[in-house]
Amino acid sequence: MQQFTAEVSRIRDVTHDVRAIELRLLEPGEITFKAGQFVSFEVPKEGVPYPVTRPYSIASSPHQHDSLLLLLNLVKDGPGSSYLFGLREGSKTEFKGPAGAFYLRDDGTKDLLFVATGTGIAPFRSMILTQLERSTSQSVTLFWGLRSQRDLYLQDELKELTQAYPKFSCVTTLSRPEPGWEGCRGRVTALIDPRISSVRNLAVYLCGGSGMIKDVTALINVRGLCPIYREKYYDN
Repeated sequence: MQQFTAEVSRIRDVTHDVRAIELRLLEPGEITFKAGQFVSFEVPKEGVPYPVTRPYSIASSPHQHDSLLLLLNLVKDGPGSSYLFGLREGSKTEFKGPAGAFYLRDDGTKDLLFVATGTGIAPFRSMILTQLERSTSQSVTLFWGLRSQRDLYLQDELKELTQAYPKFSCVTTLSRPEPGWEGCRGRVTALIDPRISSVRNLAVYLCGGSGMIKDVTALINVRGLCPIYREKYYDN
């Protein structure tokens, strides 16, 4: 992995506990990575005499070589998120990367299904943008599970993508919606049964909690064999 120095160029709080951090690369000034890969920060941890390493998926497209976008949620006592949430616009930071075997495969024949919970959407944003830029005939479907309306973000961007790319569809479901929600309700696993009848020409990507990954894997396997790529997200 390569060492990078970057400057925080923009910070946006997209929900009550999720932040988008844009990093402008300084040294070296460009990065090459596969959609879905991550970068790692060495951060201090209370009670530990040495830094600990925390990985974060790159949410931006690989075609964007001079900067990176990170999407992360604030975790109580999490050394990684505490460090990154402590950065300000203009702050300098260092990280290593890219790394990771969870990346978008270059297969022009299979339709793609992405299933995410929470900030597991981060690598999928990079993958989906990359796949749509390929202009293939494959269908691309995203199922995203969140808790309630205050946890929603990226919805306008995803809507614009569905309008610009007829092959792309997206369903966001809330497990604990508040009154007024007119979209899908329930866990993201519930979207599999009515919408995925066959896996004959499908590749599946899963990112989020271990429970979701286990349940969706079982539901897909009942329908037959197909490639399933998984990335479990941990609290950082």
